[in-house]
Amino acid sequence: MKHFFPLALAVLMLAACTPQKEKPTDFQYPDTKKQDVVDDYFGQKVKDPYRWLENDTSKATAQWVKAQNEVTFGYLEQIPFRDAIKERLTEIWNYPRISAPFKRGGHYFVFKNDGLQNQSVAYIKDNLEDEGEVILDPNKLSEDGTVSLAAFTPSEDGKYLAYAISRGGSDWREIYVKDIETGKLLDDHIMWAKFSGITWYKDGFFYTRYPKPEEGSKLSGVNENNKIYYHKLGTPQSEDELFYEDPEHPEWGFGVDITEDEKYMIIYVTESTSGNALYFKDLKDPNAEMQTLVSGFEKDYSVIDHINKQFLIRTNDGASRYRIMAADPANPAMENWTEFIPEEEGVLRGISLVGGKMIANYMKDARSQIKIFDLEGNFQHELDNDVVGTISGFGGKLEDEITFYTVTSFTTPSTVYKYNVADNKSELYQRSKIDIDASKYESKQVFYESKDGTKVPMFITHKKGLELDGDNPTLLYGYGGFNVSLTPSFSITRLIWLENDGVFAMPNLRGGGEYGEEWHKAGTKLNKQNVFDDFIAAAEYLIDNDYTSSDKLTIQGGSNGGLLVGAVTNQRPDLFAVALPAVGVMDMLRYHKFTIGRYWATDYGTSEDNEEMFNYLMSYSPLHTIKEDADYPAVLVTTADHDDRVVPAHSFKYISTLQEKYDGNNPVMIRIAVKAGHGAGKPTSMVIQEYADLWSFAFYNMDVTPKYEIKEKE
Repeated sequence: MKHFFPLALAVLMLAACTPQKEKPTDFQYPDTKKQDVVDDYFGQKVKDPYRWLENDTSKATAQWVKAQNEVTFGYLEQIPFRDAIKERLTEIWNYPRISAPFKRGGHYFVFKNDGLQNQSVAYIKDNLEDEGEVILDPNKLSEDGTVSLAAFTPSEDGKYLAYAISRGGSDWREIYVKDIETGKLLDDHIMWAKFSGITWYKDGFFYTRYPKPEEGSKLSGVNENNKIYYHKLGTPQSEDELFYEDPEHPEWGFGVDITEDEKYMIIYVTESTSGNALYFKDLKDPNAEMQTLVSGFEKDYSVIDHINKQFLIRTNDGASRYRIMAADPANPAMENWTEFIPEEEGVLRGISLVGGKMIANYMKDARSQIKIFDLEGNFQHELDNDVVGTISGFGGKLEDEITFYTVTSFTTPSTVYKYNVADNKSELYQRSKIDIDASKYESKQVFYESKDGTKVPMFITHKKGLELDGDNPTLLYGYGGFNVSLTPSFSITRLIWLENDGVFAMPNLRGGGEYGEEWHKAGTKLNKQNVFDDFIAAAEYLIDNDYTSSDKLTIQGGSNGGLLVGAVTNQRPDLFAVALPAVGVMDMLRYHKFTIGRYWATDYGTSEDNEEMFNYLMSYSPLHTIKEDADYPAVLVTTADHDDRVVPAHSFKYISTLQEKYDGNNPVMIRIAVKAGHGAGKPTSMVIQEYADLWSFAFYNMDVTPKYEIKEKE
């Protein structure tokens, strides 16, 4: 493995005497043509002049992308410290790291990255002390690192490895199979899988796929008619068995799991990101029919496993913060279910069955708390690790005596621990060798009041002893949706802010899952404004308590967080210096008309539901609430040409409208990555350049010069 090279002294030299170049104020944005497109919603006419940008494969759109990128990169290139930030990011990024090992078929599998590898490499070893051998190196799948690993699933007997790849960041998956002993790639090749797991059973595996998309619609066309197939090893995909479909409900999606004893198949049925139905089938009985465990989509249900002749099910049905219920497969009706582990104060995020125990991962005030139960649901003890942070892992089989977990915080990368379940003893397995002194920084959690009086938690991280004079560059990051919980985690990119006397703040907005389903629902549909109010109140708290000022405050969020940044920028443009919306949902009237956008309706509602919902969406939709007379902060939108989850048309139309209506001096630009998607699997080199650009843009427009040596460009 490569060794970390000490920090070059020159990089740490102060650059306070380096004068800022005069900022350009006359931006020659591309002349984006407008068309006469008008939609009628409940009698209200809504113009959509940039509808043509929804065609992601047209020559006109390609030319527009090229023109926008020329303006944006031309602006970024004249920032004097852009290269210095990239240099520093590259330097601190170059540290070895390892994932938590997991065991399958007598082998251990682990992912390693020497530091700057575009993709982490999968290793296999027969005992934990071995260095291991490479079983799969995704870096060899493409010259530029844009082919990434999307799934990695060894067979239960450890003989085969099924893995899925993504090309250019797309959600489309291709599945391949390797013989583990010989390392030979088999002829098996599966196309058009999306959001699919790989579930081994006997001499093959189950997976889900959609029909092959029509020409030109691969990245934006609506995905319907999901089906479950069984693939037998050594056969072509054309011979795969269609195991399950529901042609009467083309918008439904499916997932497959098999209990550890291989007695039951579990089928998950979804029509959105919240709520699911459950079916099951007895695989030991060749005449068994598919049966229903849950028929509706109102609540969330997940089968942990089949133990002592009953299904153990994690659910928020009757328990906002989740509980465990037991269901008898012989009498599966919900009225026959019994409570196994009741709801607690903390949110039950997941359960692992390892070492004859149940390891429950709870979250209390967005921090991890691990509790151990026996197989009868009786509490035994808590995990012996007292580290405050986010704890995850605990993979394995019921008979495994050893499992692994990771601990991370805002200032320390993931640390891997080996855990003996019977003894409740943890020992350090692997610590990331990063040359950063975490003791120089501090993190705390505060609770502030939102507009309606709700108490909202927020994590704040900065250097110890930092003077709170209202002049610190501050990055405020948020999400607030889809039951997603933001917990303490390490990000190498944020160190650029922290070591430049900056502040990082992360509020746990309503719409997330930090306090269970009630907290989630309080930020959805007709309650969505609560999310924006929570975020605005977080910014006001940071300003009122002298962490920063509106001239030194940058906001950032991606996907649903991009919607958040777009909405609050329109509502309170005076509050922020810089806005960085990434791959955002910006057109709230048409989001459900692309790929799997319809799945988000449980959080957003749609413009077609009713007039009230349409008016509510119009009231905050980033695309539709841009004002002509507002003094906007500097805005750098980021998206990618292969994003088929939140299609780039959202960002294209948003920035075109902003450039049309805004008449101020601040730059409002878009950075469009090529051969990249929604974010997952992006190569290291591409990520480093992107964040060098983001942080350069932010610092430059806050009049902050980072403390790095700035070299004169030739």
